[in-house]
Amino acid sequence: MEMIVEDIVIVGAGIAGLATSLGLHRLGVASLVLESSEKLRVDGFGLTTWTNAWKALDALAVGHILRPQHLRLTKNVTTSLIMVQETSTTSLRGTAKHCGDIEVRCVLRQLMVEALANELPNGTVRFSSKLIAIEDSGFSKILHLQDGTTIKTKVLIGCDGIKSVVAKWLGFRGTSFTGRYCVRGCFNNNDGHRLQPSFMHFFGKGFRSGFLPCDNKTVYWFLTWTPNNEELEMAKSPNKMKQFVLSKLEKAPSDIRSIIEKTEPEDIFTAPLKYRPQWELIRGNISKGNVCVAGDAFHPMAPDLGQGGCCSLEDAVVLARCVAQVFNRKNNDYDNNIGEEKEKDLYKRVEAALEKYANERKWRSIDISVTSLVVGFIQQGDLDFVSHLRDKYLASFLAHLMVNKSDFDCGRLNIVTPYS
Repeated sequence: MEMIVEDIVIVGAGIAGLATSLGLHRLGVASLVLESSEKLRVDGFGLTTWTNAWKALDALAVGHILRPQHLRLTKNVTTSLIMVQETSTTSLRGTAKHCGDIEVRCVLRQLMVEALANELPNGTVRFSSKLIAIEDSGFSKILHLQDGTTIKTKVLIGCDGIKSVVAKWLGFRGTSFTGRYCVRGCFNNNDGHRLQPSFMHFFGKGFRSGFLPCDNKTVYWFLTWTPNNEELEMAKSPNKMKQFVLSKLEKAPSDIRSIIEKTEPEDIFTAPLKYRPQWELIRGNISKGNVCVAGDAFHPMAPDLGQGGCCSLEDAVVLARCVAQVFNRKNNDYDNNIGEEKEKDLYKRVEAALEKYANERKWRSIDISVTSLVVGFIQQGDLDFVSHLRDKYLASFLAHLMVNKSDFDCGRLNIVTPYS
């Protein structure tokens, strides 16, 4: 089988992979995205999309596509189901310290993935292309796919999620288990849901739950908790998980319980929450030579700040900006048949670009990942004194912390290709 030759290969057509490819495209640089599935992976439900993510989406020139499809949330309301009362209300409007207007929406994952993919040139994503091995070949990498295809590339970017082949090649270990699980659901009703455009948090003894309207018909909801052995068995059944969530939210308002009751079993999904420990992010190789990782392949994190997808979009913009400085044809004279000296020079420039990306993203990712882990421990309130502190004193602080951590701008792209 003939070897395929590409300048830049991105592994994974999730949010990080598609956004990185689109960022490069906006800067006049082509890439190939390898996706193991037969079609775009649009599984998953809602993504809490904070101000920092909208900055990235605007840099990629897709923010204007997604805004009209989703409600802008106006406030964060926390309710203690132990005290059976609201404990804080935090505005999600106003002006942030660094990034201007605060903007929060719950974006349906399918619509975000499709918005990114639809802006890419035809043929950018190669489906049914599962990466199984990476081989050094001079100043390039040889990628071996499950179907027998081999691809030679000057740059390899791993956006292949928490089980990343690329991250493993870089030396990262597998992800760590937080000890917690999350059940997620998506309610859709053509008659509407009648909820206010608010991020509604409900805290109880040993759990936290949230409800976010995506549009006038759709609500994304979740509940996190630390399961016992019996509950681990229940987690395999969507119907049992629905009843479990209803039991936890027995003191919640009737309109909230109704959302759970009317959610179809096929729209309920339960999974363990995993993360990459901060010491791995500190000591590990985010980049090495002409290889790097982004998104969940880089920094899988607990969901308690709602920043996983947001940080993936930040990664994409920064990474595209760094790599494009090397490959933009206006500034570089190269082709696939350059001599050894030029090939070595290109490799060194790629290496420097990926190191710049890694240095820019490292501490931001560590900050968000560690904060998410700590916030999750407090919000879930497994211990009595923690849940007491949370409900009596920390609810407003935690809500403001979520807003403050989203006050970040990853910067713009100097777009050189048309949007359409």
